[in-house]
Amino acid sequence: MSPAATPVILFGASGRMGQEILRLAPDRADIEIVAALIRPGARLLGEPVWPDRADALAYETVLEPERRADVLVDFSNSVSFDAALALAVEREMAFVSGTTGLSDLQRESLEQASLRIPVLWSANFSLGVALLRRMAADAARVLGEEFDVEIIEAHHRHKRDAPSGTALTLGRAIAEARGRTIEEVGVFARHGHMDERARGEIGFATVRGGDIVGDHTVLFAGEGERLEFTHRASTRAVFARGALVAARWIAGRSAGRYTLDQAVEAL
Repeated sequence: MSPAATPVILFGASGRMGQEILRLAPDRADIEIVAALIRPGARLLGEPVWPDRADALAYETVLEPERRADVLVDFSNSVSFDAALALAVEREMAFVSGTTGLSDLQRESLEQASLRIPVLWSANFSLGVALLRRMAADAARVLGEEFDVEIIEAHHRHKRDAPSGTALTLGRAIAEARGRTIEEVGVFARHGHMDERARGEIGFATVRGGDIVGDHTVLFAGEGERLEFTHRASTRAVFARGALVAARWIAGRSAGRYTLDQAVEAL
């Protein structure tokens, strides 16, 4: 007998990632979307989530008290993030979030929430990006600061935060592998006449245009040689699949901070 499906509430259901999750979820026997929450006044409010199915689930803005779930999956934005996290804590649900552009205060709120509920936040739910992060950190440990590092990311014209959360996560992993912090070595803008590049800097370059789903390249540039790691996503389905894997994995776990790597290693 197959295990019961994990009931999931989706916050930010009308966004690009929310729509991709709703497209994939019906094909998974281990996940059941029990609520699709959107912002007040959104165009889809009251519309059926799956018009071609005999399903009463509709887009809504408020979660009814009797609606219960094990996990809240959040793909909203930095403005709506606080409400999503507060709802998960109030209803004692596990919290899985891919919302980027968070402030330091919001990151601290995640830490505080993890004392009460299981929390898994990731800037990128692609399994390939999880591997990219590991390889980049390994390369940073081996190559050291003799190699300069640049992180180049590209996304669609509608993305608001820059650099991307994924680029920052990659930068943090590389800095930590070298015993530094991204606050110490991150360089986020270059313009006009500049001083010579400082040893150990990690530079970031941002591209915004068209419908690019998400490209990330980590460049290690040394004397006479370069090493490049690149991940390109051609569909948001890769992120949605990873988020659903994380939601299934985190359900029922004790309070604390968890990572996508932990969920992937359990596959």
